[in-house]
Amino acid sequence: MLAQLGRQRVAEERGRRTPVLLLAVLSAGAFLWILTAWKSNVLQVSAGPVHELVCVGNSPVCLELKMKTIQFSARKDLILDAVFHSLEENGIDGLKREEILQLTREAVEKVMKHYTWLPSWALKTMGATIDVERTSKSYGGNRWLSPFFSSAKPPETILQPDISAGNCWAFQGSRGHVVIRLPEKIWPTAFTLWHISKAVSPSGEVSTAPREFAVSGVDEDEGEALLGSFIYDVDGEIAQTFPVQEEPRKAFRQIKLEVRSNWGNAEYTCVYRADVHGHPEKT
Repeated sequence: MLAQLGRQRVAEERGRRTPVLLLAVLSAGAFLWILTAWKSNVLQVSAGPVHELVCVGNSPVCLELKMKTIQFSARKDLILDAVFHSLEENGIDGLKREEILQLTREAVEKVMKHYTWLPSWALKTMGATIDVERTSKSYGGNRWLSPFFSSAKPPETILQPDISAGNCWAFQGSRGHVVIRLPEKIWPTAFTLWHISKAVSPSGEVSTAPREFAVSGVDEDEGEALLGSFIYDVDGEIAQTFPVQEEPRKAFRQIKLEVRSNWGNAEYTCVYRADVHGHPEKT
C-alpha cells in the first residue's frame, strides 16, 4: 500500500513538472537557435512585412542562404530530439508525449515566423565596397565616442558584421550619406540598419544613432531613384529591417543611404551596419 502511494506521488510530481520541464527545454532550444542564427549574419530581425525571398542560382549570397537553411533544419531536429529524450527520461510517453512534441514543434515554427531569412548583399566578404568619392567624410579624433578611440573608422566599417560598441562609421553632424557598391546588380526589397543599444553603450545613451533616413538606388545614367524614407527606433531592436516603399523599376549596383537626422547628438552620427536585401538581376 505504501509502495503504491509512493509511486502515485512520483507520478503526480512528474505531471506537475512536465510544463516546467517543457518550458525549460523549449526555451533553451529556441534561445540557442536564435543566438546561432543571429551570429550567422544572415538572419535579420524584421521590423515589418517583407517580400518572401526567392534565391536561385549559385551566387555567393544564395549559396550562403541555402547552407544556413540546411543548418537551421538540422538544429530544429536537435531541439525536438532533446525534448523527446527529456520526456522519455521523466516517464512521459504515449499520446501525452506526442501531444507535447507537437506543441513544441508548433512553438519552434512560430519562432521561425517572427524572423525572415534575408541575405545581405552589403557585406565586404561578399564583395561589396564603398564609393568613397560620393560618401560623406569620416569624423573622428581623440574626443569622439570614448578615450578608447583615437582615429576615425572608415565607411567600410558598415560592411562588416562586427557591431561591438564604438566599431561604427561616424560622420560630422546629423546629416550624411554613404554610397554602397554591391557585388552585382540586385532588385532591392528591404534594408536593415544596425546600432548598439543603450545597455551596451559606454555612455549609457544612443543619441548618435540615425533617426530619419532615406535609401535610393543609384544609376550612373539616370541618377537616383528613391526607394523609401524610414525612421530607426532607438527603443526597438538593434537591427531593424524596412521593406522598400517604392518598387524599383530596375536593378541597381549602387545603393545610397542618406541619414537626415539623429537622436539628438549635435556633434556626430554613427552608423554601425547597413544591409541591403533583394534578388539578383540574373536569376
